[in-house]
Amino acid sequence: GVCGGEFSILRSPQSVVFRDGRWPIPGERIPDVAALTMGFSVEEDLPWPGLAVGDLFHRPQATVLVTVKGVDKLPVEGLSYPIENAVPFSLDSVANAIHSLFSEETPVVLQLAPSEERVYMVGKANAAFEDLSVTLRQLRSRLFGDSSILSSLPLSSLSRNNEVDLLFLSELQVLHDIASLLSRHKHLARDHSPDLYFLELSGLEEVGKRYGEDSQQFKDASQILVDSLQKFADEMFNLYGGNAVVEVVAVKEFNSPLSRKTRSILQASQSKTENPYNLAYPYNYNYSVIFNIILWMMIGLALAVIVISYNLWNMDPGYDSIIYRMTNQKIRMD
Repeated sequence: GVCGGEFSILRSPQSVVFRDGRWPIPGERIPDVAALTMGFSVEEDLPWPGLAVGDLFHRPQATVLVTVKGVDKLPVEGLSYPIENAVPFSLDSVANAIHSLFSEETPVVLQLAPSEERVYMVGKANAAFEDLSVTLRQLRSRLFGDSSILSSLPLSSLSRNNEVDLLFLSELQVLHDIASLLSRHKHLARDHSPDLYFLELSGLEEVGKRYGEDSQQFKDASQILVDSLQKFADEMFNLYGGNAVVEVVAVKEFNSPLSRKTRSILQASQSKTENPYNLAYPYNYNYSVIFNIILWMMIGLALAVIVISYNLWNMDPGYDSIIYRMTNQKIRMD
């Protein structure tokens, strides 16, 4: 099935050319778009007219991709394209390409999903973002600490005392902190190796589940998120000297495949309809071979035991046994 969403380009340098048009992009090809904009090759050609051939000798120094769950579009500035079949994706292929081509220069690779406490930092990212709050406990203490976004953010209908609201706000805090920490290590944005940032935000989705998508809280959270994303895009774009691509993927919900539990239930229901009489399963072609081997071996062993037992029972110790025969001779000699 087709699950909607929107792929938006907030900022991009002149060397990367995105065409203005509502061409749908397959969800599974979004990592290929990120790879092509950075000058990497992909396994399959991308027949998507939204991306034109830009300046091959001046590739962007960074790609920043933010995934927002819980909404199928955000009113952000820039070009937007509808997503066709929004399936879950990762930028691991892009990260691997960066590693293989720029392994000696240790580029910055940061992949982060705050609500799931998933973080992946490689290269110089470990030094630059060592103070970044990544667990929910760290994020909560960061929100109520010094220089928090709570002091400057118009919360409107959102509350500081609600866990769902705090999760949403903590993700905005992560956006602010990434740009803030990178500004202290500006040399990382000026080196020759490309950097990659991949952030997954699901706080807005939780706000929608908690209050409803028609609630004032969801509307306020959406507006706050748009403003924060625009500010984050401008900051990252400027830190890289205008040579960074900042993209946002807004997805209502991912069109993920059926879970294993669902498949097993389907299989169980099918087997019940196909076999209503609870018959035994059909045997394979090895069954007759194994059956004959075991059957005749048991019959042979049983006959051998019977014959041996019969002969032992009717044996004359004096004539049939060498033990008794030798003993008798020894007695006669004595």
